[in-house]
Amino acid sequence: MKDSAANGQPTDEREAADQEATVQKTSLLALSRRSRRADEQSDPSDSGVETAEFAVATPEAGDTDSSEGAEMSEHAEKRQGFKHWRRQRPFIGGVLAVLGGIELFFSGQLDLGNMQIQFGIEGLQATVLPIAIVVLALLSIFRPTHHVFYGIIALVLAVYSLIGVNLGGFIIGMLLSTIGSILVIAWMGPRGPKESEAAEGETA
Repeated sequence: MKDSAANGQPTDEREAADQEATVQKTSLLALSRRSRRADEQSDPSDSGVETAEFAVATPEAGDTDSSEGAEMSEHAEKRQGFKHWRRQRPFIGGVLAVLGGIELFFSGQLDLGNMQIQFGIEGLQATVLPIAIVVLALLSIFRPTHHVFYGIIALVLAVYSLIGVNLGGFIIGMLLSTIGSILVIAWMGPRGPKESEAAEGETA
């Protein structure tokens, strides 16, 4: 009995020590949990603001990227549409004829102080001929079905401008109008998408 009692005392002490150790561990765990909760309650305000700012900033970045992509696609579509529109009419010849008519018009309006420079037949035709060439060139661009008719009339007027409008706008306007009118007459008609793609493939 004594031995059992003697042996029992250390076991009780050990059990008490173990219980104290477990209590200390649980208290430490509880304290650590409380401190974590306190940190989480204090930090979320800052982190929430940061996340909110990030959440506000990221959609704006996404919107800018999407808007830039949309603008690029619209620009590419406009360029493609203009190329297609240009291929359906005698664009280059019409532009050259317009430039020649403008040069003819301003060559007949040269005033140097009290002196006006005028060669050839004077009169209203120095104004009418350039305007008629410009109108015919624009008609050939916007009404390409009758391009031969418009081109022939513009060519006749351009050649006649050598006599009627300051030596054909000092020859420059006559040359531009003549070359543009010839290109308008020689235009072979609208080009389809297959022909344009084949031509681009050959050039590449």
